[in-house]
Amino acid sequence: MSKKILIVDDDVSYGVMLKTWFQRNSWDVVLASSLEQALKASAASRYDLILSDLRLPDGDGIMFLTSLREDNITTPFIIMTGYADVQTAVNAIKLGAFDYLKKPIIPEILQQKIDLALKQDKKEKEDKTDKKEKMEKGVATMVKGNSSVIQRVYNHVKLVAPTKMSVLILGESGTGKEYIARMIHEQSGRKDKPFIAVDCGSLSMELAPSELFGHMKGSFTSAIADKRGVFEEAKGGTVFLDEVGNLPYEVQKQLLRALQEQKVRPVGSAQDIKVDVRIVAATNENLEKAIEEGRFRQDLYHRINEFSIEVPPLRDRIEDLEEFSYHFLEQANEELGKNVKHITAEALNNLKQHRWDGNLRELRNVIRRATLFAENQDITADNLPVLTSRTQKADDDNYMALRPGDEKEQILAALRKARGNKTVAAKLLEIDRKTLYNKMHLYGIDLT
Repeated sequence: MSKKILIVDDDVSYGVMLKTWFQRNSWDVVLASSLEQALKASAASRYDLILSDLRLPDGDGIMFLTSLREDNITTPFIIMTGYADVQTAVNAIKLGAFDYLKKPIIPEILQQKIDLALKQDKKEKEDKTDKKEKMEKGVATMVKGNSSVIQRVYNHVKLVAPTKMSVLILGESGTGKEYIARMIHEQSGRKDKPFIAVDCGSLSMELAPSELFGHMKGSFTSAIADKRGVFEEAKGGTVFLDEVGNLPYEVQKQLLRALQEQKVRPVGSAQDIKVDVRIVAATNENLEKAIEEGRFRQDLYHRINEFSIEVPPLRDRIEDLEEFSYHFLEQANEELGKNVKHITAEALNNLKQHRWDGNLRELRNVIRRATLFAENQDITADNLPVLTSRTQKADDDNYMALRPGDEKEQILAALRKARGNKTVAAKLLEIDRKTLYNKMHLYGIDLT
């Protein structure tokens, strides 16, 4: 199959000459003589190479290159220029052009640069594919399991992924919420577009608008250049808002507007920019309680919660623990240069009795440490740190206020301490009766 090139040059005779040379070398050629024609040609088809003159009647090659890169088109781009414009051509390379050629073009040099451009492009695509395959394999393995609770999550992912619905992923820290978000992205029609994760907990009131929506040069002291925000960078793809409950309240209003209108306004700009992204958000917090306390906007909650998926904690899918343990063992062997092959029955039993408040993240760290300490090909109970029993903390009456990860056990402990009096139990847990009833229903605790 012949390769395809777009040649952009307002000198028609020069363009025809180049076209003839490329056709003689088995290329399919499309000619454009202006920036407008080049933009239309690039939108209508994909090319293996773009060769563009620097100076065009309605713009220049750099404007064309910038437009391509903004649309995530990474086709190798070689710019043609006269001797006086070499510095400008060098600047184009900084913006993403592969190389430049000085006119008049010497065929031998042109062929060398084409070969190098195609070789590099092939390697970058292979690297990208390899990275994607590793990521997909990692995602699949990380959330893999046969327990009924995780199978329900898979079914929900399969159901919602092909839609345009915003998804709210609920679950404790370390349960793998980002992996579920990536799975949704990979099973959607947006899988070939960017997936960008944002840690909302790290965004201050001052930083968040710039990070999400971008800013213009000079809009504030440290804005030394224009910056594209996450919504622009993820054009056509998915934005994952991790721990969305930590987003500053004022920024929540701006986020709601962006989601409703599919437009963002960079800091310091008077112009809106159209965006096309899907939102997947995650939280380990009770957002309904945050709404009651005035910390989270109710309208935003309903906008991001068109569909919700609850990721179960590890203690509710203990039957999957062995599979995860061996997965993390494989990772640890590779990282630490070890060759540990087995986890003894006693060690596995100890792992299964642990509470796992830190969920998969905690399990990964425990297995990694045990692999390091293993003296032969087995992880034994002696290689494990002291692990807390799943019932130990639930029986501790010195601490009752609910924490993510302990809810069901603490509710049961509070009810025992209150001898079944739900009003007293709610006070011990520092929640209201309605919230207690909802959580008892959620965890299947007898309401009688």
